[in-house]
Amino acid sequence: MKFYANENFPRPVIEELRALGHDVSTSLEAGNANRGVTDDDVLSYARTQARCLLTLNRLDFIRLAARVEHAGVVVCTRDADHRALALRVHDAVAGREDVAGAVIRVNRPA
Repeated sequence: MKFYANENFPRPVIEELRALGHDVSTSLEAGNANRGVTDDDVLSYARTQARCLLTLNRLDFIRLAARVEHAGVVVCTRDADHRALALRVHDAVAGREDVAGAVIRVNRPA
């Protein structure tokens, strides 16, 4: 899967996703970190790059995704176990070639 990781997304999870074979671009690599980029612009950028957005900012992006076109959004619950979070994301998108317009929720187990 091609992902665009929002600024708040943990780098160790990104590295784990890359090790699992995912193509993950980051806001830092795109030159968008620490610039106060709005959520609308983050989602728009991900769409123009044909990348599904990865974020921990669940509430804002669930609301935003309901009203704008996007290439997919994966909203995650924060988890200190970075490998476990990466595996949950990996499992959530496994077998899906196109997630455009989808909001995928990846929650930490109770």
